[in-house]
Amino acid sequence: MLITISHTLSLMLGPGTVRSVQHVLLTPQSGPTQMVRQWSIDMPGMAGAASFIDGFGNRAHLVTQYRPEAQLTVSVKGIVDTIDRNGVIGRLPGEPPSAIYRRPSPLAKAAGAITSKFRSGPKEGQGRIALLHELMARVGEVIGGAQSQSQSAEGQAQAQSQGEVAKVGAPDFAHAFIGAARALEIPARYVTGYVAAHGDDASWHAWAEAWDDGLGWIAFDPALGYCPTDRHVRVATGLDGGAVPAIRGVPVIAAPLTDVSVAAQ
Repeated sequence: MLITISHTLSLMLGPGTVRSVQHVLLTPQSGPTQMVRQWSIDMPGMAGAASFIDGFGNRAHLVTQYRPEAQLTVSVKGIVDTIDRNGVIGRLPGEPPSAIYRRPSPLAKAAGAITSKFRSGPKEGQGRIALLHELMARVGEVIGGAQSQSQSAEGQAQAQSQGEVAKVGAPDFAHAFIGAARALEIPARYVTGYVAAHGDDASWHAWAEAWDDGLGWIAFDPALGYCPTDRHVRVATGLDGGAVPAIRGVPVIAAPLTDVSVAAQ
């Protein structure tokens, strides 16, 4: 399936910034489920950006702006040819061992309401794959239920002028799935990308991948309730959403204020 992507992001740098460096994770790579036909990122400094593969196997860019505007605009355009493999990504070259995705991370925490019914079930072979599908459905029930309650509470809070209630989005579903899988000692990771869930318009999205010793990485989209199809475009993976933001500002260290001179002996 050919998916055309047009994505614009805005980042506030603040007035008076002399130099800004951005770590950009917005470039998909060709692989078992997709072939990148065209891709471009338009932002100040992109022409001279450093490009590299990071520790998670993602294509990253370091982009520097000198005396930037207070608001930085990033425009992403591309065409990706996708293949439906029922969520199976497999083993990808150049990636870290799957075991590192068993480690806890700040945003992916296990919820007892999700994991309790799966602790005694089979976790190997076909049993693992069935468990992961049941886990995805359970996340949808628990987090989706919380979303409905939040929406009801939000309406009530607005009526009572008690402020806003946090909304539940795709990252919350992905983090809940990842935290639950890791609690069951199954490696799982966070995925950013695009999905054309409704029609042909692709939007920024997040889902998860879990490890199976036989099939490798398998993708699960608990926010939508099914394994990613040819409507999904993978961009980056990491321990959780905090590890792989689309754009992250890199601290810039100022030059020393004093000169160091060395006297010849």
